[in-house]
Amino acid sequence: MGLLNIYRFIASHPLTKDRKAGAFARWLRWQIGSRVLGWPVAVPYVNNTRLLAKPGMTGATGNIYCGLHEFEDMAFVLHFLRPGDLFVDVGANIGSYTILACATGANAISFEPVTATFESLRDNIYLNHFESRVDARNQAVGRNSGELEMIADQDTTNQALRTGDQYTGKTVCVPVVTLDEALQGVVPMLIKIDVEGFETEVLAGAKTTLTSPGLHGVIMELNGSGARYGFDENTLHQQMQTIGFRPCRYDPTERLVVDLGGARSASGNTLYIRDPRATQSTVTHSGAYRVIGTEL
Repeated sequence: MGLLNIYRFIASHPLTKDRKAGAFARWLRWQIGSRVLGWPVAVPYVNNTRLLAKPGMTGATGNIYCGLHEFEDMAFVLHFLRPGDLFVDVGANIGSYTILACATGANAISFEPVTATFESLRDNIYLNHFESRVDARNQAVGRNSGELEMIADQDTTNQALRTGDQYTGKTVCVPVVTLDEALQGVVPMLIKIDVEGFETEVLAGAKTTLTSPGLHGVIMELNGSGARYGFDENTLHQQMQTIGFRPCRYDPTERLVVDLGGARSASGNTLYIRDPRATQSTVTHSGAYRVIGTEL
C-alpha cells in the first residue's frame, strides 16, 4: 500500500477519520519499530487479543493503523457471533478474522493453503491461547478434492494459478478439499470466504453446507477477481439469493443491518444473511468490544 493510499485509508476509516493524529502516530511507530527490530511484533488487536505482524502484511498492518482493516465486515463478526458458535474462515491468511471470531467466544475452523502463511496463522492462534478453539487446516477449498498450484509470495493476494499461467515468483502445490467434505455435516453459524477470485469453486463444493438452515450468514469477497478464471460473479451473487440469502451491508456504529435490495455491496465484500430481521436482533443485543481505545 503506497503512502497516498495509506493516507486515504486512515483519513476515511470510520475509526480514525476523526482521530487521524493517533492513527498516523501508530503508522510511524510501526514503520520505524518493525524495521529496527527486524522480526514479527505482537501488536494490540481487539479486547485483549494481539496479532503478530511484520512489514508487508497488508491486512495485519491495516489493523494496526485503524483497528479493523475491513471495518464493516469485521465489526459484524464481533457483533454477530456468540460464545460456542462456529465460524469458518476460508482463506484465513494470518488469522485476522479467526482471532476476531475467537474474541467473541466462538470457535473456528480456518483454512489457509500457503504453508508460510499458515505458520503465521498458527502463530497468532498460539499467541492468543486459542489452540483449543481453532481447528487450523493447511488446505485450499474448492469444487473437488485434489491438488492445486498457488502463488505463494503475494501476501493477502496469493491465488490459484490457471492452467498455462506463467508465473516467475514462488508457487506451491497445495491440497484441496471441498467444504462439505471438510465439515462432515457440521454447520457453522457464519462463513467468511476470501480466496481471490476462486469463490465460485468454493461454493461449488459447499452445496450441502450452504443450504443448511443452521448457516445464518456468509461474508464473501466479490471484487471482480473471478473474471481471471472465467467466472461470472453476478451469477454467484444470484446463486446466493436463490438458496435463501439476502445481500446486506452492516453499519457498525448504528448496529444496523441494511438490506441492499438484491444489489452487491460496493465495498468489495458482500454480506449475505439468511434472516436479516433475526440478525438485526442479534447484533443489537451484542456486547461492546474495545478497538484502538474505542468501544464498538
